[in-house]
Amino acid sequence: MTFPAEDPNGMDATAGFRGWLLALGVSLATSLLVIAPFFWMGNASGHDFGFHAASWLDVAGQWKEGIFFPRWTEWANYGFGEPRFIFYPPLSWMQAAALSFVFPWNAVPGIFIVIAQTMAGLCSFALARRFLPVSAALFGAACYAANPYALLIVYMRSDFAELLACALMPLVLLRALELCGLVENRHGSLSRAMALFAMAFAGVWLSNAPAGVMATYSAALLFAWAVLAKKSLRPLLCGAGALALGFGLTSFYLLPAAYEQRWVNIAQALSPGLQPSDNFLYTMVNDPEHNVFNWIASSVAILLMVMTGIAGIAARRGIAGERESGEARKLWRVLLLLSAAATILMIRHSSVFWEHLPKLRFVQFPWRWMAILAVPYGYFLGAALARRRVGWIWGVAVIVIIGGTATFLVRSAWWDSEDIPVLQEAIAKDQGFEGTDEYDPAGDDHYNLPEKAPRVQVLPAEESEGVTPKAEIRIERWTAEEKNLRVASGEPLRVALRLLNYPAWRVEVNDKTVTPHHAETNAQMILSLSPGTQRITVRFGRSSDRKLGMVISVVALLTLLALLNAGGLRLLSASP
Repeated sequence: MTFPAEDPNGMDATAGFRGWLLALGVSLATSLLVIAPFFWMGNASGHDFGFHAASWLDVAGQWKEGIFFPRWTEWANYGFGEPRFIFYPPLSWMQAAALSFVFPWNAVPGIFIVIAQTMAGLCSFALARRFLPVSAALFGAACYAANPYALLIVYMRSDFAELLACALMPLVLLRALELCGLVENRHGSLSRAMALFAMAFAGVWLSNAPAGVMATYSAALLFAWAVLAKKSLRPLLCGAGALALGFGLTSFYLLPAAYEQRWVNIAQALSPGLQPSDNFLYTMVNDPEHNVFNWIASSVAILLMVMTGIAGIAARRGIAGERESGEARKLWRVLLLLSAAATILMIRHSSVFWEHLPKLRFVQFPWRWMAILAVPYGYFLGAALARRRVGWIWGVAVIVIIGGTATFLVRSAWWDSEDIPVLQEAIAKDQGFEGTDEYDPAGDDHYNLPEKAPRVQVLPAEESEGVTPKAEIRIERWTAEEKNLRVASGEPLRVALRLLNYPAWRVEVNDKTVTPHHAETNAQMILSLSPGTQRITVRFGRSSDRKLGMVISVVALLTLLALLNAGGLRLLSASP
């Protein structure tokens, strides 16, 4: 049987629309099945749930303050704050904060997952429909939307940002294949193909940085493979240009995140337990909880490898001997290559790559490469279903295996719907929540910060003095990015603000720029004041790296629009 690819000239538009409508329905239904336990058990509270929920609440609060694109996390470190939003990609926390204005907070996690996994199914369908019958592409989309790694994220990890990034991975692969010429470019021009790849690639980076690193290396591997397959450097040059454009689109986030790493304790992201060497498949360390989870993640990875391998063999037999399956053969080889690369990088023998490839170590967990392996998994299962004689067996087998995996993960998960209400209460009481090690400003130890501190505290003029001067404090404005207050005293004194010193803060006393000090055991901002009434203004300024990043992104966006417009004009001129 030949796998009918979509023909843009001969395919009926109504049939194409019907296929997409079916894909939406299947993906949405699968996503609802994925979160079905949420309806009676509450929210699955995985390892990263508190981190993401706290970020969402903080962003929603800042939007109410009129701050559209937050940079400083106001309530982290119990109100002292941290620059989390400079370093963590924006799409996930902005999406969840937006959902909170429409739905109750406890419903936001489940709705976020439904949106992400519906998008995942649609992106997988976009890839598969090019090479498979619609029914097989729909099955592959459902398999991808409920793949074992997605279930692990949903029930055990609660890494909503990575879930969003994984949803776009099939689309990144499809656009890369079109760009390098391994499959037909149906967008009419190379410029349009570059623009579409850059958009999908930027979407991954703006969702999750580790996923962005994996997408970058996967795309680079694919472009290198295309050079060998086509015996031409053109795929590499086109790929490099598209990657550069994608990075340009993300520069408003990525450039400050890269430059300002020197201002935080970013090395804590690779502290013991978070290093790749501690997280290869079935690695055991001196931490029982870590070992239990790594065993579960490793078992899910093995399951994904085995199912991908068996389905890949079935898919290969399905295209063997077909006269019109040239692109399907090329895709099969590319997916096999990506599967092999992802599998190798999960085992300890690949440690040399983790040690020497730039930024790969910041992926932290080798089993994260399941995010790449899941793309061939979904496609191969769809291709296996397309085999008429044994397709139904694949359908039954996948349902049983995925059902069993989901049941195990649901029983192993921690269920708690009180996480968000507890965070809300802490913010309402002006207390905030815990901070993050890697985003702690340099020179600070956030474990030394008090959990309940006033916004402004009067201190003696000299550290050695024991008498605290009397002063009148009037707070005029206190938001995430601006603090305005007046301090009146008849003698010199110091004031400690409930704020961590960070180079982006601009501090003025009576309209004159001053350099704040900090405490001995942490980076709490301290100002020395002379007698009289002092007007203090503290603003989170736009540093030069952020300005440059924004300029690059604007230039990249204009380039993207130009490429899309050029591609559209070529399509119009080619029309009869």
